[in-house]
Amino acid sequence: MSGNVQLLNDTLAKAKAENRAALIAYLPAGFPTVDGGIEAVKAAFDGGADVVEVGLPHSDPVLDGPVIQTADDIALKGGVKIADVLRTVREAHAATGRAVLVMTYWNPIDRYGVERFTAELAEAGGAGCILPDLPVEEAGVWREHAEKHGLGTVFVVAPSSRNERLAKITAAGSGFVYAASLMGVTGTRESVGASAEDLVRRTRATTELPVCVGLGVSNAVQAKEVAAFSDGVIVGSAFVKRMLDAPDEAAGLAAVRELAAELAEGVRRAR
Repeated sequence: MSGNVQLLNDTLAKAKAENRAALIAYLPAGFPTVDGGIEAVKAAFDGGADVVEVGLPHSDPVLDGPVIQTADDIALKGGVKIADVLRTVREAHAATGRAVLVMTYWNPIDRYGVERFTAELAEAGGAGCILPDLPVEEAGVWREHAEKHGLGTVFVVAPSSRNERLAKITAAGSGFVYAASLMGVTGTRESVGASAEDLVRRTRATTELPVCVGLGVSNAVQAKEVAAFSDGVIVGSAFVKRMLDAPDEAAGLAAVRELAAELAEGVRRAR
C-alpha cells in the first residue's frame, strides 16, 4: 500500500492557491492516553489544522522543550509503543481523510526496522516523516524505503545552516522543509525571532518545496506574523500546554479545537 505524500503535497498546494499559509499542528501519540491522543489529533483538524504531525514519544527528545518532554513522559509511563503511534495515524487519517505525518528521532525507527516502519506507516495512511536528527548523508536507506512506500521525508533546517548546506538538505527532502525559527528547543515564546524570515528566504532560494516554520509560535498574532513570509506555520508546544493545563480530557480536547481555530484564523489574516 502506498503512503499519502501526494495528499500532503495537495494540501500545501491548496493552501498556496488560497493565498495563505498552511496550519500544521503537532501532538504526541499516547498523550494523555492513546485514545485521548487520537481524539486530540481529530480535534486539531476539527478546529482548522491542515496537517497534523504525530510525535513518537522519546525518552531523550533533544529538540523538544519542557512542555513536550512532560507529555512524552506521560505517554511513555502509559506504555506507548510504535504500534500505538501507527494506530494514531491510522485512526486520525481514516476519520478525517487528512494528511498525518510522524515526527520522530531516528533511533526508534532504526531499532524497529526501516522497511517495517515505512511499510506500516504507509499502510496506516501516513503521509511521511519528519526526522530532526537524521543527517542527510546517512539518510539513503530511509529515503529509498520512504520513496518506495509513497512517504515524504521532511528534514529540518536551522538559522545556523549555511546556504550550501541548505541546498544539500532541501535536495534530499520531500513534502516540505521544516525551518526551525531559532536555535534551541521547542516551546512558546514572546517573539518568534527575526532570523526565521531570513532562513525562509535563503531556503526558498534552494528549492521549490514549501518552507514551513516551527519553534516558538503559540498564538494567532505570531501565526499571522510567520504566515506572512512562510508556506506553513507549525505549532506544537502551545497545543500540548493547553492539554496539560486542562482539568480533564474533554476540556483539553475543547482547548485544542479552540486554539486550532484561533491559529487557522491567524494564518488566513496574514496576506
